[in-house]
Amino acid sequence: MFFKDKVVLITGGTGSFGNAFIKKLIHMDVKQIRIFSRDELKQNDMRIIYKDSRLRFFIGDVRDPNSLRYPMQGVDYVFHAAALKQVPTCEFFPIEAVKTNILGTENVLNAAIEAKVKKVICLSTDKSVYPINAMGISKAMMEKLFIAKARMQGPDGTIICGTRYGNVMASRGSVIPLFIDQIEKNQPITVTNPKMTRYLMDLDEACDLVLFAFEHGKQGDIFVKKSPASTILDLATAIKEVFNSNVPIQTIGTRHGEKLYESLLTSEETQLSSDLGDYFVVHMDVRDLNYGLYFEEGMKKQNGYEPYTSHNTKLLTVSEIKTLLLKLDVVKEKLK
Repeated sequence: MFFKDKVVLITGGTGSFGNAFIKKLIHMDVKQIRIFSRDELKQNDMRIIYKDSRLRFFIGDVRDPNSLRYPMQGVDYVFHAAALKQVPTCEFFPIEAVKTNILGTENVLNAAIEAKVKKVICLSTDKSVYPINAMGISKAMMEKLFIAKARMQGPDGTIICGTRYGNVMASRGSVIPLFIDQIEKNQPITVTNPKMTRYLMDLDEACDLVLFAFEHGKQGDIFVKKSPASTILDLATAIKEVFNSNVPIQTIGTRHGEKLYESLLTSEETQLSSDLGDYFVVHMDVRDLNYGLYFEEGMKKQNGYEPYTSHNTKLLTVSEIKTLLLKLDVVKEKLK
């Protein structure tokens, strides 16, 4: 309905999210889906897989503003998924995270505004909340950037909002394919810290969150899906039981830039958020730089708000984790 006869552009469109999102879009009477990315091999793979004339592929890099201008012409909606996402990699090459996640987002938004795109959805991560690593810091700055751009849009300007979600199960670079590979090779499953907790959601849920943000998003909004979590030990145990494996679980220590638990909302953000049932939305702070009002008259101070973290959300049991795992395509294929 929303995409009928519309042109959609996905940056980083050859990634896990892009592929999952395309599978939804092609059933929505979309006029054209533009895939913007650096990887010609992955683009060619997608041509072969989808064989859909509505898909158009553009080689380019969000770091290069010139490469965005032509693909952005005539676009109705942009879904900005291009990013450097690997935490250890960004720790060793932080300036590269800045170039892609911050400056690249600036280029995407400028090109979208110039092309009069109706709406842009920027995809962020739980690691942007209370960030301690370069990837999270760069994503936090990405959020600040798109909110600042949203503030500057007039009533008829491009609507800019975003989503924030935790670990996507079995996505590229996630831990589940690693654990399965270790089991297949009869190697120990390596966990960094057995007490570490992480949110668990699948790619369909990630896509549904983005679609919900697209439908309901107003300027500067950030949408968060309420997600359960598990300890890394319970996740490893569940995978062992699904594959009926007896390999040991080995603790190897925390990697560069890793947290014990992740957060999707800060305690400060909960004061600006609305509960929408399955989702939270953090509303843009609409105050300007004229703070005299707040210093002279004061604001009502609100206390008692807690952050929303993978430690205080619903923690899944091993049995519940197994139920989620058995829905994943990678698990079903391996079990065959």
